[in-house]
Amino acid sequence: MTSSLDGPRTTLVIGAGGRHGGTGSHVVRRLREHNRAVRVLVRTDDERAQHLRALGAQIVVGDLLDRRTLDAAVQDADTVYFTYPVAPGIVQAAANLASAIRRAGTTPRLVVMSMAVSASDSPSGLGRAQWAAEEVLSWAGLEPTILRIKALFYENIVLLHAGSIRRTGGFANSFGDAAVPWISGLDAADLAVAALTDPIRYPRGATFYPQGAAVHSHADIAALVGAETGTPVRYTHIPAGQWQRELEDLAHKGTESSVNRAMAQHISTIGAVFSELPSAPPSDTTALTEAIGRTPQTFTDFMREHRHHFVATPGR
Repeated sequence: MTSSLDGPRTTLVIGAGGRHGGTGSHVVRRLREHNRAVRVLVRTDDERAQHLRALGAQIVVGDLLDRRTLDAAVQDADTVYFTYPVAPGIVQAAANLASAIRRAGTTPRLVVMSMAVSASDSPSGLGRAQWAAEEVLSWAGLEPTILRIKALFYENIVLLHAGSIRRTGGFANSFGDAAVPWISGLDAADLAVAALTDPIRYPRGATFYPQGAAVHSHADIAALVGAETGTPVRYTHIPAGQWQRELEDLAHKGTESSVNRAMAQHISTIGAVFSELPSAPPSDTTALTEAIGRTPQTFTDFMREHRHHFVATPGR
């Protein structure tokens, strides 16, 4: 990974407190490993913020949905990393961020973590919102560097299916037999660090479509989870509408705090799209290795670190 980390530069990291994928916290850690000054915008100065502070990051409390709170965060930042939860609100967040940067009178390099389905006609409501947010940042003259990752995060399996696997020994969704490209949040974060620190390879105003590290069907994923836990795991294909309703029910009950109605529509619809593709989208381990400077994580690697999420606690 090529980088230019010398000098008194400050990177503002937005989204470092997120749980889904967790790219923001990984970006903070990677930048601090290179002695880069890092400022982090958090909504609450909680235990996650304390962890980031322990890494050497400056913590600024603010809310992307409250424009009044953003001026201190953007002041004197020469690079900005912007990622947003898989949730509603990204267009307003982008507009508020653009407004704060414009008021500060600075021209930071802006790297946006996006998704492959970011498009004006995306079947996903969140995909359309992501596209609109990117348009807002461009209209503001910020010339964002956009990483539209063409893969699902391994972390999706923990978020969406670990509970079911613990309770029932199986999980279901709308992907069917489709082979799907995958990437870890750690590897996506290292792509972001490469984009933040290598303006030659990742210039302003450019949009990139990095491919995943591997291709697996959800039946493959079930087998890999079972191999690591020592207990067989079944996968069942269900219609998109049924999976969306099940996820909406989780959101309504608050069973999983990161699941919301917009996410339910997004992922169930994407699953249905994949289930109808005639062939698997590609992955490119070689290109990903070159970009991040090391061998990408496999799903087995990921499982060895996250096995505890899939194993029922005795007595519970």
